[in-house]
Amino acid sequence: MSNLVHYEIIEDWIALVTLNRPEKRNAINPELAQALEAAVKRSESDDMVRAVILTSSNDKTFCAGADLKAVSEGRGRELYTADGGFGGLVEAQRRKPWIAAITGSALAGGMELSLACDMIVAAQATLFGLPEAKRGLVAAAGGISRLPKAIPRNLAMELIATGDPIDAARAYDLGLVNTVTPAGKHLEGALDLARRIVVNAPLAVQEGIGVAKEAVNLTDEAGMRLADKAVARLRGTEDYQEGPLAFIEKRAPVWKGR
Repeated sequence: MSNLVHYEIIEDWIALVTLNRPEKRNAINPELAQALEAAVKRSESDDMVRAVILTSSNDKTFCAGADLKAVSEGRGRELYTADGGFGGLVEAQRRKPWIAAITGSALAGGMELSLACDMIVAAQATLFGLPEAKRGLVAAAGGISRLPKAIPRNLAMELIATGDPIDAARAYDLGLVNTVTPAGKHLEGALDLARRIVVNAPLAVQEGIGVAKEAVNLTDEAGMRLADKAVARLRGTEDYQEGPLAFIEKRAPVWKGR
């Protein structure tokens, strides 16, 4: 793993992925994009990981978006990886839940990385925004397509059209952020959320999140058909038997992830 992205198992079932280009505010260059894609693939293939936290080594900026120096050198396409899209993450195919733990600013590509995660925990002073319109650009790496699904449509249109940021409290009120923590406690807050996830059956969590992502764009009937298929896949697993058995035996379930 490149030193631009740190990957570590910080406690049972939880991986921490840290963007580590602090002197450049974690701006995405080709090397960081490749490293983040590698972290996604590593977490997906590791049976000891059931949830992932994405954070930054820079307490002022989560990610500044595209590295303009790389773009000016004609390497803009290299900020997109074959399997992960922009930054190696925004289009990555993954089943395990990712939680963004953010402090400082998550603007432009940084907000797009946070929108690519399944949940967001932010410190009080965090700012979120898509300022691309102020620069004659659009947030094409998921920003303008995902934001209207994450918050009320009209408010998403306002943020996209004005380019103005919102703070963590406003983001929480709009449903964009799961938890707002005191300054410096964003990682602790993300860990608390991850712990609440990993005590559950991992395959059930993965199937539930997978269906929820797809069902956003479907009718209720089509969404329920997806859910039926998810149940059918779970029915043949050991964990599907373990849950009811543990309940009957009045003990904590022992999940195998199979």
